[in-house]
Amino acid sequence: MLLLGRATRLSRYVTNLDKSYTATARFGAVSDTLDAEGRITDLDSPLPTQDAIREALPAFTGDLLQVPPMASALKRGGVRLYDLHRRGINVEREARPVTVHGFELAALDPTRQTAEFLVSCSSGTYVRTLIDDLATSLGSGAYLTALRRTSVGHLSVENASLPQDLPETLHNRIIPPTEVISHLPEVAVSGETGRGVVCHGGRIERGWIDGSYRVMCGGELLAVYRDDEEAGRAEVVLCAT
Repeated sequence: MLLLGRATRLSRYVTNLDKSYTATARFGAVSDTLDAEGRITDLDSPLPTQDAIREALPAFTGDLLQVPPMASALKRGGVRLYDLHRRGINVEREARPVTVHGFELAALDPTRQTAEFLVSCSSGTYVRTLIDDLATSLGSGAYLTALRRTSVGHLSVENASLPQDLPETLHNRIIPPTEVISHLPEVAVSGETGRGVVCHGGRIERGWIDGSYRVMCGGELLAVYRDDEEAGRAEVVLCAT
């Protein structure tokens, strides 16, 4: 997803949404980065059966504690973990809570030793770690060979365009900002309040909503606000003054 113009300021309300993926893994081998970019080591282990994989999947759904991979962008002491990994340094990482809503086996290819999975999960979930943990539980090893994100919250790849088609279809494919953050609650204000206060980033009467909310006027998205103890305050203002 690409955010344009003023809408770039809405990224914080999208990046933390749940995500869905199609993931392909090769079994019978491991990678030091848990994906195809790392150093691959073949194992003397067969591809688990379809039944064995499906029986193991429920243990990796729901609320989990997941240890981030060393080859990740997380920082330790101000240094990215992947930089430490490239220098051959391995450090302890704290397990973090994640939620896996769905983890399904979609296809199995014994010839290529690969399996395809459908994964839906909370933001911050490492699918390659999920694959590695699953394979380990089955007495095997596996690493991620392909990963395709199919949705971010309510935004689906089904509505996406190919890069080569964008010059011709860009204007027809732009999603209005109010639709991008349609998952946020809505508070309507009058035209006077909207243009006179909200568009200047002023405080408004509390919306009595827990978290961020859209401030709308006549179907137009003006801003995103959040309540404090006294009033609603602006987080992002989209309308021109």
